[in-house]
Amino acid sequence: MSQKQLWAPWRLNYILNSKEEPAEEKDQCFICRYREEAENDPENYVVERTESTITLLNRFPYNNGHLLIAPLAHKADFSELNEKEMLEISLQLQKMTLKLKEVLSAQGFNIGLNLGQVAGAGLPGHLHWHIVPRWEGDTNFMSVIDDITVIPQSLQALYDLLTKE
Repeated sequence: MSQKQLWAPWRLNYILNSKEEPAEEKDQCFICRYREEAENDPENYVVERTESTITLLNRFPYNNGHLLIAPLAHKADFSELNEKEMLEISLQLQKMTLKLKEVLSAQGFNIGLNLGQVAGAGLPGHLHWHIVPRWEGDTNFMSVIDDITVIPQSLQALYDLLTKE
């Protein structure tokens, strides 16, 4: 039996840069950078903007369809969010779960955030919620044997699907 290879070249950037200092300490966090680059939304995989939020694809997804929803303002804690931001974030979470059900036939979701670096936040200075679609039987031997996740769709194909009118 020959060993099969799983190619995931987009993960190399994450592996090589995961030990670097947080983005906000180097320059500006990627969410803030994307906030200022509306003309680059397709390249940055920004799915939608509201007056107070930005929704984008996770470039290093846990599962196909993994989205991030963040306030536009660079805020690190719930206490910094105003009522309008909290409402728009909640509405975006609702809207995007419905969209993922529609376009990917998602059967469930893991939704949450890592609040602070010790809680696992990769970008601790800018709050962001994760939406991870789930399907019956979406775990497989890859994750059990070698901590590998198989993503069956490219980010570009997912972006096109989510932004199609």
